[in-house]
Amino acid sequence: MNRHTAKCVIIVLLILVFQNTHAQLTDLARLEYSYIPKSKSEDNFNRFRALINYPIKTQTDCYLVVGGEYSRIALNLEDNYPFDISNLNRLHVIDLNIGYTFKLNNDWRLGAKLSPRIASTLTHKLSGDDFFLNGGVYAIKDRTKEESLKRPYRLILGLTYNSTTGIPLPLPFISYYRRVNENWSFNLGVPKTNVKYFFNERNIVQTFVGIDGYFANIQDNIVLDGNQAENISLSVIVAGLGYEYCFTDHLIWYAYTGHTISMSNRLRDNNRDDIYRLDKVNAFYLRTGIKFKI
Repeated sequence: MNRHTAKCVIIVLLILVFQNTHAQLTDLARLEYSYIPKSKSEDNFNRFRALINYPIKTQTDCYLVVGGEYSRIALNLEDNYPFDISNLNRLHVIDLNIGYTFKLNNDWRLGAKLSPRIASTLTHKLSGDDFFLNGGVYAIKDRTKEESLKRPYRLILGLTYNSTTGIPLPLPFISYYRRVNENWSFNLGVPKTNVKYFFNERNIVQTFVGIDGYFANIQDNIVLDGNQAENISLSVIVAGLGYEYCFTDHLIWYAYTGHTISMSNRLRDNNRDDIYRLDKVNAFYLRTGIKFKI
């Protein structure tokens, strides 16, 4: 792997660390469907995701949050591949979320989260290779509800750890949101950067650049040219347009459509090195769902 390729891989891994962090900080429940067809092929990827978090008040402005997330990923592989694809038809990612948050002072709220994960083809009983550990600590300054501010904002700073990246160090997290005026807002950070236009408080459109993907263990390892593929991963960077309809301040239906500007679907060995690339051609992207947020 040359130096330029290594830098690109590291950037993608850093992005994937934050894939679900913001959603798990703000969403109490979510149902979502994603779809990416392979260009000039019958292959496609689709994912159903369900998330629920339940806050338990322990004392004034202090909450224990318990919940979980399940993703069922279907890889519909119709092209000819030099290996048995039956073991890759379904991938499963299961997270248990345990968090605690408390108000430090009038400006800042602190929080911590631990998320044990199962990510696997689940064709056999569970083994140690199917288990991963994610977590993070965060500081949140949220001034979006203060009517006295002309430009309300929210800042989230933190450190996260994700064992699927193969980087044994905590990595920084930052997200900054500001409502510029009655019609415009922006968010800078990962997993998504966007600019929103508010027709009103119920109908919102946006342009965005975001990331998506998965990482899972292959229980029945695939042997190619003497190399053994033990993991499968997808990483995409996508740009497009989105629409949100707010039934209430907390219940929202959303749809995002666009085109990937970088895509890599790979089989990898135990050292996370590439064994086989399933797809790297950019394609159409769709994600839609309904969520209940704080």
